[in-house]
Amino acid sequence: MQQTLPHPPQMILAASVCMLALSGCSQPAKLPESAGFGPDPDLSSYQAAWFPTIHVAKAVGWPEGKKPSSPPGTNVTAFASDLHHPRWLYELPNGDILVAETNHHQKNEEFSLKNWIASKFMKDGGASAESLNQITLLRDNDGDGIADERHVFLKDLHSPFGMALIGDTFYVANADALVKFPYQTGQTVITATPTTVTSLPAERNHHWTKNILPKQDGSKIYVTVGSNSNVGENGMEIEKERAAIWEVDPGSGQHSIYASGLRNPNGMAWEPDSGDLWVVVNERDELGSDLVPDYMTSVSQNAFYGWPYSYFGQHVDDRIQPQNPELVSKAVKPDYALGSHTASLGLAPARGNQLPEQFKNGMFVGQHGSWNRRPYSGYKVIFVPFEQGKPAGQPIDVLTEFLDADGQAQGRPVGVLVDKQGHLLVADDVGNVIWNVKGNGKTVKRDIDSPASRPSQRSEVEVAEN
Repeated sequence: MQQTLPHPPQMILAASVCMLALSGCSQPAKLPESAGFGPDPDLSSYQAAWFPTIHVAKAVGWPEGKKPSSPPGTNVTAFASDLHHPRWLYELPNGDILVAETNHHQKNEEFSLKNWIASKFMKDGGASAESLNQITLLRDNDGDGIADERHVFLKDLHSPFGMALIGDTFYVANADALVKFPYQTGQTVITATPTTVTSLPAERNHHWTKNILPKQDGSKIYVTVGSNSNVGENGMEIEKERAAIWEVDPGSGQHSIYASGLRNPNGMAWEPDSGDLWVVVNERDELGSDLVPDYMTSVSQNAFYGWPYSYFGQHVDDRIQPQNPELVSKAVKPDYALGSHTASLGLAPARGNQLPEQFKNGMFVGQHGSWNRRPYSGYKVIFVPFEQGKPAGQPIDVLTEFLDADGQAQGRPVGVLVDKQGHLLVADDVGNVIWNVKGNGKTVKRDIDSPASRPSQRSEVEVAEN
């Protein structure tokens, strides 16, 4: 059982006073939320501070009969409800849906006033739910878009997140290791002992979620590993091989750093037209409500994306010292900003969905929602249109009204995928629901065994992050 380290009463008193003060002096945004979207976001509003803006939406869940809103020509139903902190989704070739019911494992650390304050605020936002450490299988036998069968597929995991099937081997990214299990088609429960493919950085584990995506031919697995700090304040030694995407050989477990400088990469997907690897990334805090935009970008091998020395290309962050001008000069500008502090986690190619025509080509993005921006940002699922393998236009809202009229969180979207039926599934870890967004027209089934059309899988971050 986890033990809480004792804190001197005077420190707790000081922290409580600070909480009251910080809750009333958050720095409001100077720019509209839309200024943080697109290939060239507005980066002009810089407000460096010791502590981030605090503006947490209290998690209350969905009232009876309530659900998110969706665009004309679509409708929303609950694919599955009464789940426990569902965060990530994966579809098996037979159409079974897997959901990771998971959360972070806190470690005892030396008391920090800053971390203690942040954890107290984030508890209200639903980030402190117990982790079931399991993956649940959901089956829709009659094809009506509602799961009618449920099984504990895997249990006794360690903050599981990313999932992938290659041949007859099922892979899971725990917070501390990539593991694998044998799998047979139609299997509803796996009882085999896991085999470790490779260990993953887990010391301190500021960003605990590890996502995975196999290469199209199954020869490699790409693994997201978030940073251990906001902007390197814990020292760069603890950041070794973090803030990166790993390329792992599933046979030998050997790995290399495929791309780096990515503060907290989460959802990954293969873009169907170009075949390129894409990722969504959560950027740094404590620069005010308007900075720094989260983003989605294509990922080039050996590329460096700035963290912690610069952001959105070569905009230097002088909070990290000593600086690294040589690395900054190589920093790649991301393709598309997704709004500041939106906590964009989920990513899914739209190809093959049966929603209205405007959603046919692009990417769906699950935005978990801000805890450090005034006013709130995110708390919705958006669609970014693509042309010829690149973003081409303004984002379109797909699921909204996760916040109620009082600014409370009825839900928070995380993982997204387009399933075999062409429906958009969305994991909601505050509402404890998987939402099913369907078009009102005819269902279009797709060949899920085609690598380009196979749904890619996509997070949170630590208690003080998302």
